[in-house]
Amino acid sequence: MKRNYERSHELYARAVKLMPGGVNSPVRAFKSVGGEPLYFKSARGSRFTDEDGNEFVDFCQSWGPLILGHSDERVVEAVRRAAFDGLSYGACHAGEIELAELVLQAMPEFERVRFVSSGTEAVMTALRLARGVTGRSHILKFEGGYHGHSDGLLVKSGSGLATLSIASSAGVPDEIARTTLIAPFDDEDAVSEIFQKHGGDIAAIIIEPLPANNGLLEQRLEYLNFLREISRRYGSLLIFDEVISGFRFRFGAYGSGLGVMPDLVTLGKIIGGGLPVGAIVGPAACLDRLAPVGSVYQAGTLSGNPLSLAAGSATLKILRDEPPYDYLEKLGAMFDRAVADELPQHAVSIKRVGSLIWFYPGEKPAPRSTAQIEDAAVRRFNSIYWKLLDAGFYLPPSAYEVLFLSSAHTEGEICGLVRAAAVALREEDGV
Repeated sequence: MKRNYERSHELYARAVKLMPGGVNSPVRAFKSVGGEPLYFKSARGSRFTDEDGNEFVDFCQSWGPLILGHSDERVVEAVRRAAFDGLSYGACHAGEIELAELVLQAMPEFERVRFVSSGTEAVMTALRLARGVTGRSHILKFEGGYHGHSDGLLVKSGSGLATLSIASSAGVPDEIARTTLIAPFDDEDAVSEIFQKHGGDIAAIIIEPLPANNGLLEQRLEYLNFLREISRRYGSLLIFDEVISGFRFRFGAYGSGLGVMPDLVTLGKIIGGGLPVGAIVGPAACLDRLAPVGSVYQAGTLSGNPLSLAAGSATLKILRDEPPYDYLEKLGAMFDRAVADELPQHAVSIKRVGSLIWFYPGEKPAPRSTAQIEDAAVRRFNSIYWKLLDAGFYLPPSAYEVLFLSSAHTEGEICGLVRAAAVALREEDGV
């Protein structure tokens, strides 16, 4: 049944006169799936209500931070108490120590953590730190990997396999783009060739150990171990961007669970419990190169904001003391079974790792690199998106984004999404 989105339409018409594209982050503009964005009014648990009074099961969950669902009472109460004492200090407070101890308890392989205000800032700082530690200028990242919007990471491949990069955004100087090298995912030969040519200049490799910003491109353990080995051989640092994966699958880092030990880890999302935060975690020998004890500069008025850290501490204590990971895996397994039962006649390659799901309606197996993503699968996702919305299921408005399960979701909601997808695909395919 077609829902009424009149109030959202009115708000968007006002917004486009005030903000670029009417939004404060591009994907929210719904350009990929067509139409106009919905405007949230309130949210609790697995669901939100929009400004028109429509209720949706939310499989976006603020793009990953809300592993406990919207407005978990324990997290909200922690924020309320912190807010009563002051919204921002710009000074030291005990909450910084509490969350630092929790993070390092979960990641005992490391000794230091520095809190910042976003995942983008965490990655930017980690790269600067890697350059400061190694005295080198270049970074190796992977084609289609997204690590925030800092200048040196908004790049794409040049014309050759092992070339320096060119800017993928206006406003990025070529001189900065050229310090970033690009390799395809899942390709040892390409990485080896780049290191043979530029190894003496490479400060760090940066990768999500589970790439989840441009599809869910699960990498082979052998490949991650290869990156660990080659970075050590050439004296480069290995940085795992775990802004999404950190604390998503276990109380700690995803890479640690695989047995792969990077030099630095960046965190965000879950460690803020829904409020803005980022972090860099690593050994004392690296992190103590940051100011004020070292020469690598980083600062921020809102770094260590008491509200964000209170939300993060409350969330991590719950994840430690009442871990939801078995339940999340149960929900994921139910999703797999429902897909097998409801969608066998449709060409879909759903990719799931724990509580992350990539709804990829392609005919070939879900890819491990961006080059393998089928345009037809993207078009198919876009064509059914609004049908799922009208059925009461909110997914991230892009075929390249993943769905996030939370401990607030239910088995009925999981099965309901799959049934709605089956109906939408049946209509799309004319079955």
